[in-house]
Amino acid sequence: MQNTKNNIYRHYIALDWSKQIVAMARMRDSSTRVEVQMFQPDPKVIKAQLKKYTGRKILTIEETTTSHWLYVELKDSVDKILICDPYRNSLLKDGPQTDKIDAKKLCILLRNGMLKEVYHTMDKDYEIRKLVSAYEDTIKGSVRLQNQRSAIFRSEGKNHKKEEIITTSPIKRFVTKKQIELLRKYREIIEEYEDQFKKIGNENKIIRYLDRISGIGLKIAVKIYAVVIEARRFENKYKYWAYSGLIKYYKESGGKTYRSKKVRYSKILKKCYKSAALAAISGRNDIREYYEYLINKGISYEAARNQIARYIAKVSYGVMKNRTEYRAYQWRENKSTLV
Repeated sequence: MQNTKNNIYRHYIALDWSKQIVAMARMRDSSTRVEVQMFQPDPKVIKAQLKKYTGRKILTIEETTTSHWLYVELKDSVDKILICDPYRNSLLKDGPQTDKIDAKKLCILLRNGMLKEVYHTMDKDYEIRKLVSAYEDTIKGSVRLQNQRSAIFRSEGKNHKKEEIITTSPIKRFVTKKQIELLRKYREIIEEYEDQFKKIGNENKIIRYLDRISGIGLKIAVKIYAVVIEARRFENKYKYWAYSGLIKYYKESGGKTYRSKKVRYSKILKKCYKSAALAAISGRNDIREYYEYLINKGISYEAARNQIARYIAKVSYGVMKNRTEYRAYQWRENKSTLV
């Protein structure tokens, strides 16, 4: 949670941005009154208004498709800009909703330090996120097309892996032929994305370090880096595990412990670490030896795989945070705390 109370700001400002109109709410540090103004959706107009407020300023905007653009446009106009998680702002769901009301409520949440910050940065490496996101969309499109193609072949009692085109009717012949052409195009595009990954890996030291961790490889290394970018924003490995979807939170009430609802996490990171764990235990490497050590200790296969995923996440977090190379067989140094 972003604790704005510990910072000295004179102005607490919230924007509710849309293509038609912008609502700007502001509170002074010495007042509980919220003033709301409406503007045209033009960054120049917003910058001019922000310039009128003297003293330290903090601005918040909810995470949307335009939030990073606004982050870049307005960052130099305030002392702090906080892109917040709209999922956590449940107060905005209560009562009537208008641009003015939403901006006012958002400003109150900011003033009271109750917003959950979503990471944004001016670093050019932030663009790698866009590349990975587009790559993931391309992969999903390819998989979806393959599934559609498989369904058509199954309806004919045929195997799409053995035949390229169905000839039982002109329409099915046309459809399956176009699917083959599109799948080939998908493969070409995917290869072009992966060539970009190689270029990025050659230029980025941290990605090269991640690539050397057993089980990870270049594609997973690029994906991990794209999601994380700055590992030091996570307080410790436990926070990082939670963000990666590798642990569950529990709650306690009346002396009883209950399994909590699933925490929100990065699906990309979880998939990366689960895939890396399977790759590592399928080979001959230091992490495979760790897996065998866990099995010999009586840990179930499923629990051991989960432990391996957390271990790979922990060491990759350390590599990114400390900017140092991966050191194999670290698990041997602390055997007493591993199980």
